[in-house]
Amino acid sequence: LLSALSAGAARAQGPGPAAGRQGGAAPGRGAEAPQTPQQLAPIDLTGYWVAVISEDWRWRMITPAKGDYASIPMTAEGMKLADTWDPAKDEAAGEQCRSYGAPGLMRGPIRLHITWLDATTLKVETDYGMQTRLFRFNNVAALTGAPTWQGRSLAKWEMPRGRGGADAPQVGSLTVVTDRLRPGYLRKNGVPYSANTQLTEFWDVAADEGDRWIVVTSIVYDPKYLLVPFTTALHFKKEADGAKWDPTPCSSRW
Repeated sequence: LLSALSAGAARAQGPGPAAGRQGGAAPGRGAEAPQTPQQLAPIDLTGYWVAVISEDWRWRMITPAKGDYASIPMTAEGMKLADTWDPAKDEAAGEQCRSYGAPGLMRGPIRLHITWLDATTLKVETDYGMQTRLFRFNNVAALTGAPTWQGRSLAKWEMPRGRGGADAPQVGSLTVVTDRLRPGYLRKNGVPYSANTQLTEFWDVAADEGDRWIVVTSIVYDPKYLLVPFTTALHFKKEADGAKWDPTPCSSRW
């Protein structure tokens, strides 16, 4: 997890120390407390956001037919397992959330509610499946326990050099690496991902004609069921409030 996050940092390097600056506090001033990830945020992800699904509609807005695996680079083993998909069996086993794990969740017809749980943890809730993801900026190595649908996620701000002064526009992005995932589905019709899956995401914010957008580049690595990483781009539009927030439980069929 940590090495993967370090690799993601190659997209943008954080600003180095100011030229000529000496260590220690300035004369007459006490040492300042380090800023928290919440204070350091180069972009604001908080609020309500709705997925705008303008591509792959037939796989994301409805449950595809069994055997409709187009566009996913599956291994033969993955196809064989997907061909056994039976939503009734998932329901009987209490596994109706298999397509709501982090690698598949974000491609659904969802709304996000993003807040700060505390100064070092972003909280991402979804109305679709009523899931909660926690993006922790501190070391997650100490997190133990059984794998879960949302796994453990280590987050890091990426801030390019030369951001300018205090009045310069905020630029930057968020890298999130998630592992310790419970096996689930990449697509509602049983396309599997394994317990060895790692999800890497790059979260960016953009503006267009007065609208605010989050663009999430998602890369799913699974050596067991994917021939190559499965890469997609997801788009979320900012909403004024939570008036359209509609929590619905997991379902194997829709």
